[in-house]
Amino acid sequence: MKEHEMMTHDHMDQMDMAHGDHMNMNDMDMDMGDGHMMHMGNLKRKFWVSLILTIPIILMSPMMGVTLPFQLTFPGSDWVVAILGTILFIYGGAPFFSGAKAELQMKQPAMMTLITMGVGVAYIYSIYAVIANDLFHVTPMVNNFFWELSTLIVIMLLGHWIEMNTVMNAGSAVDALGKLLPQTAHVVDDAGTTHDVSLNDLQVGQIVVVRAGEQIPADATIVTGTSAVNESLVTGEAAAVKKVTGDQVIGGSVNGTGTFTAKVTGTGDSGYLAQVMDLIQNAKNAKSTSENLADRVAGWLFYAALFVGILAFLIWLTVANLAVALPVAVAVFVIACPHALGLAVPLVVARSTALAAQNGLLIRNRNAMEDVKHLKFALMDKTGTLTMGHFQVNHLISLDQDYSEETILRLLASLESGSSHPLATGILSAAKAQQITYTAATDTHQETGMGQFGTIDDITYGVVAVSYLEQHHLTYDQAQFKTLAAEGNSLSYLVTGDRVLGLVAEGDQIKPNAQHLVSELKRQGITPVMLTGDNQETANKVAHAVGIEDVQARLLPEDKERLVQQYQASGKVLFIGDGVNDAPSLARADIGMAIGSGTDVAIESADIILVASDPADVIQFLDLARATTRKMTENLWWGAGYNLIAIPLAAGILAPIGFMLDPMVGAVIMSLSTVIVAINAMTLKLKPVK
Repeated sequence: MKEHEMMTHDHMDQMDMAHGDHMNMNDMDMDMGDGHMMHMGNLKRKFWVSLILTIPIILMSPMMGVTLPFQLTFPGSDWVVAILGTILFIYGGAPFFSGAKAELQMKQPAMMTLITMGVGVAYIYSIYAVIANDLFHVTPMVNNFFWELSTLIVIMLLGHWIEMNTVMNAGSAVDALGKLLPQTAHVVDDAGTTHDVSLNDLQVGQIVVVRAGEQIPADATIVTGTSAVNESLVTGEAAAVKKVTGDQVIGGSVNGTGTFTAKVTGTGDSGYLAQVMDLIQNAKNAKSTSENLADRVAGWLFYAALFVGILAFLIWLTVANLAVALPVAVAVFVIACPHALGLAVPLVVARSTALAAQNGLLIRNRNAMEDVKHLKFALMDKTGTLTMGHFQVNHLISLDQDYSEETILRLLASLESGSSHPLATGILSAAKAQQITYTAATDTHQETGMGQFGTIDDITYGVVAVSYLEQHHLTYDQAQFKTLAAEGNSLSYLVTGDRVLGLVAEGDQIKPNAQHLVSELKRQGITPVMLTGDNQETANKVAHAVGIEDVQARLLPEDKERLVQQYQASGKVLFIGDGVNDAPSLARADIGMAIGSGTDVAIESADIILVASDPADVIQFLDLARATTRKMTENLWWGAGYNLIAIPLAAGILAPIGFMLDPMVGAVIMSLSTVIVAINAMTLKLKPVK
């Protein structure tokens, strides 16, 4: 239950970037097929070397067997092209050959196998054509295919390079933030003296002073003081965010005009920035459904080209001769090479990832983007998702004559002193405002969905939800509960043994974009559902305010997960929660979205993480996902559609009526489809939510 399950938002530990170990092209690996890894620096070098080799090949060799107007020829030029083509074939084609080997070993021919077939056949035939023409003076029907071999290798290397550059560009905002981190932090020692330490030596639990205008050195929780912090490099939100005692601040963000002290919640690789960088680094390892579809399309084209090529060879060998049949079959194999198909998905992924990073969307599982088009339900938590999660005490009532309201508040503050839950923060703020002195309870523990317990002055107390009272058959004023809850309050009771000592009623505020989120979900045909651990009356009030009709309240975490499964029986489910108490539901849902990032559980459980806790970002993701999927599908059709038409034409299917595909026309269409795919990917945009 939401009220008293301890949240661990203070686990946003700072990544140590003082050494300047930023992501480097030469430090990255990439996947060149199933299981074959290639160093990013090698990929960049292979592309440029291959491009240099390709330029003279293009100038000296025919395109699809047709002599170009600007083609350079001189005695021995064919051998120069053959030598350059051989070097390019072995050097530039090596990663594709390794990828094809892995695909064939897994009996799943895909993109790498199709590329290898195309360049392999083109190379073997071209060498044969050069030898036959120059040594045996036999003029083949098609001179050679070195033009196609070289351009295919260069374009495929470019496609993979673009995809890897995308991973690095997505982290550019984080890199910029890391560069702004100060080299030292102002640490307060036990004696109260402030001294500077290197960022590398900063430790969890230390108290740091952050002065006006300084960059915050690490993820931390404010202990004293208030300020307005600019988190634009992290959240994308330019407006300064007010920070008070108990609030978390992210290392790298810029402090405003106030000075505050904060307790460092962690350093090293578990920090927020480290988590972001890990997500970016790991994004290249998670193939999306569309990427897998591109591989499947390439696999289908491989089998189609193989079948049509062999069939065309046999038919033309029968009706004509070897001199005609061989170049026709080779043309089929070569024309099936996926110039555009190889760029179809990487270019869209590049654009989509950059847009997501710019808008504070961390996509941990790309498959979630394809699931959006099948969404039927959006299940969401209340506190922190639809509401601000900034509670204030509206009512504090003693229910036992032996305990004054001041004593009730002191005991509540003692029990909640170690918690960062929004309800606990509200109680602690009230105690501070009334200048009530308290000491932390000992032997504190939680009962899931029920409350927080601890020992104070040798007596065990608990701050619990109403469900605890009912489960333990403790008497309480139900009319009073309904009245306060109907006002939108979340109620907690102070108990000891079988005595109910008092209650505290806290109110929250609905987020500005919550109503817009619900209305947009409905407009898109997605049914919004609220799942909350809060009481039914408060849940109903919030639901009514934002426009949700389906409300499930007083739920334990396991209840939420069970309901996710129930809704999944009727369609795909998106679950939006805080990533802590909602972790089981985030993991169970078809798309798990943590609204408010920074916790280990959010990173591990959610598919999508929203850096800023703004409901409008949910709509941003849905819009981006649909646009991305649409662009991928369009590009796959452009990439594969050319082959579906060109392969049978190259095989001579219309030869009986006197039409054979002109190799020059085939080459022009091949290049044009690649240009169209690139332009289409670059037109992907994300409109701001109104």
